[in-house]
Amino acid sequence: MTVLFPPRLTASAEAILAAAARRGLRTVRLPSFELPAGLTAQHLHAGPSFADAVGAPLGIALLEAPADWLARLPGEFTRRAVRFMPIREAWALRYPVFAKSPNDKGIRAMIYSDGSRLPGADAVDPDTPVLVSDVTRFDAEVRLHVLDNAVVAASRYARDGRRDLGPAPTDALAFAADLLSAVGSTLPSAVVVDIGVVDGGWAVIEANAAWASGIYVADPDTALDVVLRAARPVAGLSERDRRFTRQPVE
Repeated sequence: MTVLFPPRLTASAEAILAAAARRGLRTVRLPSFELPAGLTAQHLHAGPSFADAVGAPLGIALLEAPADWLARLPGEFTRRAVRFMPIREAWALRYPVFAKSPNDKGIRAMIYSDGSRLPGADAVDPDTPVLVSDVTRFDAEVRLHVLDNAVVAASRYARDGRRDLGPAPTDALAFAADLLSAVGSTLPSAVVVDIGVVDGGWAVIEANAAWASGIYVADPDTALDVVLRAARPVAGLSERDRRFTRQPVE
């Protein structure tokens, strides 16, 4: 079994690579986005651009949350207004918003003073989807690696808007259990969910593809289980996960 990695590795990717090697898996780090003739691989850990370039030719299915997942969550789990819309509608907003691409980095995730500050029609297609939400300050932020509707690895990664690594608090895990009990069926079987504290309560920040997500100080051996499920051969997909397969960005 082979796990593929991109030319440049983050600290998290290095940890996942080391965990895969400890498990006896073959690891291949490519020098570019081009696949060498005859290369086969069943899994990968990389950013979306690399994954889109090599995943389909290798028959690797990439699991991710639906683009509008966050916007469809009940308010009790978001604690803020979140909308999913084409960017042409977001251009008309005339108040500060936080906006981002749902599952990519095409639209930079940041606070925009109003919709006119978003990339314009000269840079993006007007039908490009974006997630737009109220500007929100999270007092603490935690990343959860989820497998089969259960948190199997977790790490705090920020406090008061600054990077701050540490263990996930118990109340974060309790919130996650409630969240997954209520809406776990709307997510793939392997995924990353970020949550944070806002106004004294936990809320969902976003969902991310496990094959493209950092692990911070979560256990890499356990996080690897989530990565392997999240990017695996198309032939091995469960019926549940087929609807969560990523379509490569053109």
